[in-house]
Amino acid sequence: MRPLRIPWVQAALAWVLAEWMRLCFATIRWTYENEGLAQEIWARGGGVLCVFWHSRIGLSPACWPLDRAQPAKALISLSPDGQFIAKAVARLGFPAIRGSSSNKDKADRAKGGSQALRDGLRQLKVGALAITPDGPRGPVNVMAEGLPLLAKLSGAPVLFIGMSCNPAIRLGSWDRAVLPLPFARGAIVWDMAEYPLGADMAEVTAAWTPRLNAVEARADAITGLERA
Repeated sequence: MRPLRIPWVQAALAWVLAEWMRLCFATIRWTYENEGLAQEIWARGGGVLCVFWHSRIGLSPACWPLDRAQPAKALISLSPDGQFIAKAVARLGFPAIRGSSSNKDKADRAKGGSQALRDGLRQLKVGALAITPDGPRGPVNVMAEGLPLLAKLSGAPVLFIGMSCNPAIRLGSWDRAVLPLPFARGAIVWDMAEYPLGADMAEVTAAWTPRLNAVEARADAITGLERA
């Protein structure tokens, strides 16, 4: 049995990860770029989609100040790995909405995806929803149409968020996930978009993908982290 499928092991490791991230975020020297876009959203309140690539989940709690931004939830897959991540980020103040398109059973996949869509739209009426548009299994940095669909149906603005940290731990996972190290140099870069009225979702996906790549690449350029 994989360790993350054992409940007590999963809970213990989630606590360790959450405390590790808390330590790192407090000691990292952060650089912020285009933060005014995020501040405008925080001041306005209401729904917003917070978007970053799957590899930067380990940095993501640092981009959302709970003391001045609207409450946020994270859309996380139904897998055991997703359950582990959900427990860790919940300890940092970001409860999860569970949903996935990766289940082997087609009926479960449809049920999980539609429930996640409903829960996500409900959250976007009151606050922020964090989403990794290439998760939970990739391909890496390839945006699925779930993000444009949520933006179209909700009318919520989209914040593209690039996050970086150097030095950092680079995992051997499919997305080459980045985990922070204490006292590193960090960067958070924002961009903002809204779903164009009457636009085709495939066209929006094609237009938004390079914008998300651009903010992540800019954050990596600031910290000097080598691109995967």
